[in-house]
Amino acid sequence: MFKRKFVALDFPNPESFDITDENKFHYVVLWLEDQKIRHFKIEDREPLRSATGDRWNDALKQYLAQLNCPYDVSDRRALLDWLLAYAVRLEFGDDTEKYKNVTPEKLQQRSSQKPLHSTNPLDNLDFESAEFKAGVTSLAMLLQIPPHHDHIDLLKAVCVLVSEKFSQEALDAAQRQKNVKDEHIPLEKTELGFEAGDYIMTEAAKILRLLHIRDLRDLQTKINSAIVAVQKITADPKTDSRLGKVGF
Repeated sequence: MFKRKFVALDFPNPESFDITDENKFHYVVLWLEDQKIRHFKIEDREPLRSATGDRWNDALKQYLAQLNCPYDVSDRRALLDWLLAYAVRLEFGDDTEKYKNVTPEKLQQRSSQKPLHSTNPLDNLDFESAEFKAGVTSLAMLLQIPPHHDHIDLLKAVCVLVSEKFSQEALDAAQRQKNVKDEHIPLEKTELGFEAGDYIMTEAAKILRLLHIRDLRDLQTKINSAIVAVQKITADPKTDSRLGKVGF
């Protein structure tokens, strides 16, 4: 009875859903809130995410009350059907133009073009399983990322760090930096040019000045690289003898 709404919402693997399975029912409710309804702030969804047993039922009651759902937690089929319909209504309201020209024929054609079995291993992952959460936490600890109560947000942080620090460009830049010899300037030989009031403040000011000089040098290096790159382009024009002129 839920399949058409699941398909409309792009719910993963709707055929495998079983409302009598407690874990799958919890997953559907949380998925609808995370992906479609988004009534609560992320931090306020924690009871729906981590609570079990009676505590989860209490969290579900509060959630349904916030949405003004007319059904009780004891009637799971009715309340789930209401949540799905509510999510579909929100989805349609967010992008009316997207669904205005949808016809049964187009839906059938789109369904026939989808492979029966996805070859993407990510489609078969259970993102709410204990093993997946533990794996994300372990990966974050390995990368020295601070813990977070929402494992999805933590996974996003992992992705950002990996893309920024372990891309080929980042690795090449790190290797170039490694090959550059640092120029060590003894702090005691650094001239500040003024007195900061006491020894500690003077030493701190010297450090700040050296850091500022290093940043200026890095900026100058980048400017020089940009000038060289522009000069290579402007100094090598292509000649078109047919036109009798020189240009690009």
